[in-house]
Amino acid sequence: MSDTVNKVVLAYSGGLDTSIILKWLQDVYECEVVAFCADLGQGEELEPARAKAEKMGVKDIRIEDLREEFVRDFVFPMYRANALYEGVYHLGTSIARPLISKRQIEIANETGAEAVCHGATGKGNDQVRFELGYYALRPDIRVIAPWREWDLNSREKLIAYANSHGIPVPADKHGEAPYSMDRNLLHLSFEGKVLEDPWQEPEEEMFVLSVSPEAAPDTPTYIEMTFEKGDPVAINGERLSPATLLAKLNELGGANGIGRVDLVENRYVGMKSRGVYETPGGTIMGVAHRAMESLTLDREVAHLKDEQMPRYATLVYNGYWFAPEREALQSLIDTTQSVVNGTVRLKLYKGNVIVVGRKSEGSLFDPEVATFEDDKGAYDQKDAGGFIKLNALRLRIAARLRGGR
Repeated sequence: MSDTVNKVVLAYSGGLDTSIILKWLQDVYECEVVAFCADLGQGEELEPARAKAEKMGVKDIRIEDLREEFVRDFVFPMYRANALYEGVYHLGTSIARPLISKRQIEIANETGAEAVCHGATGKGNDQVRFELGYYALRPDIRVIAPWREWDLNSREKLIAYANSHGIPVPADKHGEAPYSMDRNLLHLSFEGKVLEDPWQEPEEEMFVLSVSPEAAPDTPTYIEMTFEKGDPVAINGERLSPATLLAKLNELGGANGIGRVDLVENRYVGMKSRGVYETPGGTIMGVAHRAMESLTLDREVAHLKDEQMPRYATLVYNGYWFAPEREALQSLIDTTQSVVNGTVRLKLYKGNVIVVGRKSEGSLFDPEVATFEDDKGAYDQKDAGGFIKLNALRLRIAARLRGGR
């Protein structure tokens, strides 16, 4: 592989770190930089990023609205799997990286760039997620990871570099910024600084997407979510696009104090990390999807899915979205979802998502069989005795060997 880089596609946000990286690429590699900014629902105006890049002489600046693709092709498939990393984390940062890496490679192919660049540090998971995505889609791509190359290994050095090159530094970056944040349409994460002490409770002022459960309304909010083939398509009967639907769930969930998670997770690179997350819409969606499956999925199919979920979630967390094993699991999962159709009624109340109703034309719930009243011969309870004895046979044999009667 040649050491010469003529053009590089940078995953660019317009923030301090990627602005420094942009200038550093120009200085160290003396190459043309394509600045790519993905709108995944950060909730902020991205056009100022264009002005910053233009000021540094970048001619090819791409700000792309990927919100619908993000939810439709990445978030929804993941929620069909009910994926939660280590049983808790909704994978909000993890699921965004494969889309960004995919689009970077597409732009590199379009522009003839030999390299791609990301701003992830050498301690985190994101470097793995970005680069596994790059290599899966273009195995010969050159990857530039500044945090593994430069000597700007402290906040002070980064600010000094920015000041010396006329890069605007936000006022709060001059002091100790309290949190490292990542936001998209699925979640908002907080890491670092005061949260590095797992005993320290997060300050209420930190949260952005949700009110505290204590401050949530005293009256519950009822909503109905309609599913088709495992994906939510409507709220209260109103059909919405994937991104619009998730944004609406975020609004409803946030107003009711839903979706806050404080966890210590195991990073792929080997260390434990404390993170605080806000995932209001995703939390509602996950509960509703499970409720819909409970009514429509065969028992053994549902249990098979649950057995695969931790594996699937770990693949997403570790960056293997484009790996054949994740795609194979996705095919299995998606096959099960053809029957997951219907409506779930939910009560949102002070941080809780409570299922209060579900219905489906494909429901496997048979009231004539399940009733405690007279089932008119639909189920012969005498059959249960033989069923139990057959299932207890191995236990009875073992007990006799141990000296039982």
